[in-house]
Amino acid sequence: MKIISLLFAIVLLTMTMSCKHVVQYDCTGVAPTYTNNIKPILDAACATEHCHTSGHASSGIDLSTYAGSSAASNKKSFMGSIQHKPFYQKMPKNQPIMADAEIHLLYCWIQNGSPE
Repeated sequence: MKIISLLFAIVLLTMTMSCKHVVQYDCTGVAPTYTNNIKPILDAACATEHCHTSGHASSGIDLSTYAGSSAASNKKSFMGSIQHKPFYQKMPKNQPIMADAEIHLLYCWIQNGSPE
C-alpha cells in the first residue's frame, strides 16, 4: 500500500511540475526581429564569453549570429531550456529565468518564423 501511495505521489508531482511551466503567449501584433529584438537578448544572456559564441559554443550552439540563433530556435530544447521547463537544461546556465517579456519576444520570434 505504501508503494502505491508513493508511486501516486511521484506521478502527481511530475504532472504538477510539467504543467507549472506551460505558458501560452499571445503573439497578436508582436513581430520581433532578430536584429531589433532578439540579438540584444541573446547577447546579454546567452552569447557571452565562454558560452554560446562562435569560439566557445557550448554543445555546438552559437547564438552570436542570426544563422546560429535561427537554427537553434528550431529545436524543442531551445524554448524548453529558456523557460526552465522540467527535464531541460536551464538556460542561462546558473542564472535565474529570463524576464517574462524577453521569453515572450523569443517565443513570438519563433512563432513568426524567426525573421532576421
